[in-house]
Amino acid sequence: MKTIVFGGDGFCGWPTALHLSARGHDIVIVDNLSRRAIDEELGAESLTPIRSIEERIAAWEEISGKRIDFARIDIAQDYEALLKLIGEYRPDSMVHFAEQRAAPYSMKSSAHKRYTVDNNTNATNNVLAAVVESGQDIHLVHLGTMGVYGYGTAGMKIPEGYLDVQVMASEDEQGNQVEPHPVEQQILYPTNPGSIYHMTKVLDQTLFAFYAKNDRLRITDLHQGIIWGTNTAETKLDERLVNRFDYDGDYGTVLNRFLMQAAVGYPLTVHGTGGQTRAFIHIQDMVRCVEIALQNPPQAGDRVKIFNQMTETHRVRDLAELICSITGARMELVPNPRQESPENDLHVTNDTFLDLGLQPTTLSEGLLLEVEETAKRYRDRADMSKIPARSLWNRTTHEGVPPSLVQTGGDQPAAATAG
Repeated sequence: MKTIVFGGDGFCGWPTALHLSARGHDIVIVDNLSRRAIDEELGAESLTPIRSIEERIAAWEEISGKRIDFARIDIAQDYEALLKLIGEYRPDSMVHFAEQRAAPYSMKSSAHKRYTVDNNTNATNNVLAAVVESGQDIHLVHLGTMGVYGYGTAGMKIPEGYLDVQVMASEDEQGNQVEPHPVEQQILYPTNPGSIYHMTKVLDQTLFAFYAKNDRLRITDLHQGIIWGTNTAETKLDERLVNRFDYDGDYGTVLNRFLMQAAVGYPLTVHGTGGQTRAFIHIQDMVRCVEIALQNPPQAGDRVKIFNQMTETHRVRDLAELICSITGARMELVPNPRQESPENDLHVTNDTFLDLGLQPTTLSEGLLLEVEETAKRYRDRADMSKIPARSLWNRTTHEGVPPSLVQTGGDQPAAATAG
């Protein structure tokens, strides 16, 4: 296929672009490089040294013999450039990663909240409007989040996007009164976002439902769990292709953060009681799921196809204890900066990807140690002051600084960095 990857320079977009290119897709990356600018804003670069997008693309062509094109476009703001690219390239499919992806970053301040809503919602609506205006039949695959559902199960497994319900009807199709009787319907699963970032994904979901109904666009929405792991088969081929490894309190995902903390001798920061249950997926499975979604598009006129893109669920404190047991690290309970229940269960349906051939990569000691080894290799690049989660959900929450390090502002004591 001819495929545009929006946000193709990012943590998810870069390995996806390489994966699809390696399998023969004709790829154009579209990115405004905003994630690199946020690195500068936060003063916390990727633990792995990231080459420029130009160097990355040149290295991929050198190694694979396959060309990836790049267009620097802010799709949230420059609609005309986006529309022109779609008109000239005429893609078969598009993968949409071009959104600010961090819940903590979205909650840092009113400015960050407004930026996240403006960027994410405009980007999604612009892509959809451009497809309609172009008149082309393009399959759009979007990376959503399990966070649209909230955390909790209401005593049931969370279905893949849609919920079977019964409503009591007391009129027939002509409006005549009849005996009340149950009518079965299927609705989008009720949303319960836990941050401004998650709320924008809820807005995305509503936009998709409208455009699929009104304009017969073909859309797949992937409600993804937390990614762990750093590299895929393609990004491991050369150091110039290495993927991002975010470890800071805003962008680092919880399992990768734990493994990095173990690698540098920092206590594993477990928020609250650690009783939060989350859904997880390895980064290699993520790129494979995107490929599977591209290969199985909905038909024009179908409702949005929604997959739960996750492979397993774990309680946070259980993960911390597992990593401590295999690395010798220690963990500390820290205040939870988020507004959320201290304990929750999470049961999720993910049958579709399994039925379509996904062979899940589950947690294993070897893969966990592989991530820790990556962190050890680059630990000299770590800024210990950036590790604690400091973005607060509201005035009642507190920074996630380990009690043993409160006096140092969250920096790791020098004596503990040798491990």
